[in-house]
Amino acid sequence: MSNFEQNDALKVGTNEMELVDFRIHKLEKGKLYEGIYGINVAKVNEIIRLPELTELPGVPDYIEGIFDLRGIVIPVINLAKWMGVDIPKSKKIKPRVIIAEFNNIMIGFIVHEAKRIRRINWKDIEPAHFSSSATSNLDKNKITGVTRIEGDQVLLILDLESIVQDLGFYQPEMTAERTYNKFSGLALVLDDSAIARKIIKEFLEKMGFDVAEASDGVAGLQKLDKLYENYGEKLTKQLKIIISDIEMPQMDGFHFAAKVKEDQRFAKIPIVFSSSISDKFSEDRGREAGAESYLVKFDGNKFHDEISRIVNKYDNQ
Repeated sequence: MSNFEQNDALKVGTNEMELVDFRIHKLEKGKLYEGIYGINVAKVNEIIRLPELTELPGVPDYIEGIFDLRGIVIPVINLAKWMGVDIPKSKKIKPRVIIAEFNNIMIGFIVHEAKRIRRINWKDIEPAHFSSSATSNLDKNKITGVTRIEGDQVLLILDLESIVQDLGFYQPEMTAERTYNKFSGLALVLDDSAIARKIIKEFLEKMGFDVAEASDGVAGLQKLDKLYENYGEKLTKQLKIIISDIEMPQMDGFHFAAKVKEDQRFAKIPIVFSSSISDKFSEDRGREAGAESYLVKFDGNKFHDEISRIVNKYDNQ
């Protein structure tokens, strides 16, 4: 259970998120700079002082070690090292560890300072590939979004899930002995991560679906409009399912789902959320938005079984 209480005002359809604002100090050309970053509150369990760590041999240098947190062994990642920045020796640095949980995995991230919680509208967040100077010194594959805060400063949302992928903490495959149920028709996939879309698309194609893709909720609504132009009222029979991420620039999954359910052309098409956020609050918000199911990335067997169940249910109605 997260120690960060979700504000009751953060309702489905508001297209807002809350971020923990944290800082990473770095040296560039001999000068000290403060990088501003954010992580979704829904992924944060708590923030603690840097504990004594047990080092692990033969791991990447950005893994500082592990420690025991109330009976759970937590790997700890030094975000500055992962980002490849030059870490200064400064009294301003007061290391904290953000204990985060996503993809049903708990992991600690060392930051130099934790500042505050910010509420930000997704429409004010640019996809990383749209940004230029704001991300010029950092690999854009490590960023999911960019937004402006007070004083025209730039806050970057890091793709922390990519660390989990880099370390092989989970494998998004189905077990070899499983057989795929075969379907026909279309599936629409929304995710701002090209890697996530690729994984989900491969699952769905093995199940027999043709797959349409969109990178966020705005693009998803545009894709639905185009599909309706092609199929008209037959779309509800042709488009079997919509699978949507939650955290997406421009328009998040909750707001997208609410818009879809308000539109009589698309209201009968089932929606499934596929997200790295693994807290109960988000699952409840998913149901409130009208989703049939909420899946945590990536469990191939569960994904297959749940999509099969939902498509069969709607085909039999």
